[in-house]
Amino acid sequence: MTRTAVLICPGRGTYNKPELGYLARHHADRAEMLAEFDAIRAETGQEAVTALDRAARFATALHTRGDIASPLIYAASLGDALAVDPDIEIVAVTGNSMGWYTALAAAGALSPEHGFRLVNTMGALMQESLIGGQIIYPFVGEDWRDDPTRKAELFQIVADIDARAGNSLALSIDLGGLLVLAGDEMGLAAFEAAVPAVQGRFPLRLPNHAGFHTALQAPVAERGRAALPPAMFGQPRRPLIDGRGEIWWPHATDTQALWDYTLGHQVTQAYDFTRVIRAAAEGFAPDLFILTGPGSTLGGAVAQSLILAGWAGMRSKTDFQARQAADPLLLSMGLADQRPLATGA
Repeated sequence: MTRTAVLICPGRGTYNKPELGYLARHHADRAEMLAEFDAIRAETGQEAVTALDRAARFATALHTRGDIASPLIYAASLGDALAVDPDIEIVAVTGNSMGWYTALAAAGALSPEHGFRLVNTMGALMQESLIGGQIIYPFVGEDWRDDPTRKAELFQIVADIDARAGNSLALSIDLGGLLVLAGDEMGLAAFEAAVPAVQGRFPLRLPNHAGFHTALQAPVAERGRAALPPAMFGQPRRPLIDGRGEIWWPHATDTQALWDYTLGHQVTQAYDFTRVIRAAAEGFAPDLFILTGPGSTLGGAVAQSLILAGWAGMRSKTDFQARQAADPLLLSMGLADQRPLATGA
């Protein structure tokens, strides 16, 4: 029996040391597509994605840059999307943050090459500007149970800091049980000083990340609209769920509006990944949620978002783990043991 799935494409921060060589390991059969991506990079004298993937060692200062990480993640993620077992019916496509760009291509609203131009252009513009930064902090405990009171408290801290003269701080991504915040240095430092250290690693600054999904990125959005024409966009072949949880349907999408959202709201307004997953679950009731690579770090946020939605009766990390053990709901293609379940290989 054919199973249904929602395909989820990850964003920045997912191509790390373990992922070095991902394209060579998993997508050698996509040589023509990767050569096209390399040719696009060559137009502006940028190093080929295949060469970056084959580097002798992972260099944090290099591989986490927006103009490097974004095209690497896109190539790996789109390759994975194309590798999903054809016996699995993809009923909708979505992504987190930069993963929206990959989702556009995976759903057919952009050709693979146009999607790469979008990602490569926006990654370069973000890196050139590098306006602001990002920090991650959880509002749920290690059991992943919803804690709306703590979330409200954290939002109040953010609002108080943002109201101070010379400080900028706002929600960037509502990411399951995590809040990704973006702001200027004063705003980020003030938040770090205002909250306790938890779970051994939070608050966590993200290297080479700008203040994505906030008004700080308005200049980047403007430059992106000037560089990337609406004609690139076409009708999606599969439903697309955007960062507001809104659905763009095949044969019914205003492609001008899709361009405007992608290079407007998606760049300068908060991305609600938690709502995205709720919309995917409630709107399509899939048998599976398939997370493309590279990496698998977004898996926790997907699981937490399903728990926050109360999907399949899950209310905690233990509930999710029991469901995964009995009948896997989430398949991460970046994990060696789960990849064959998604590819059928």
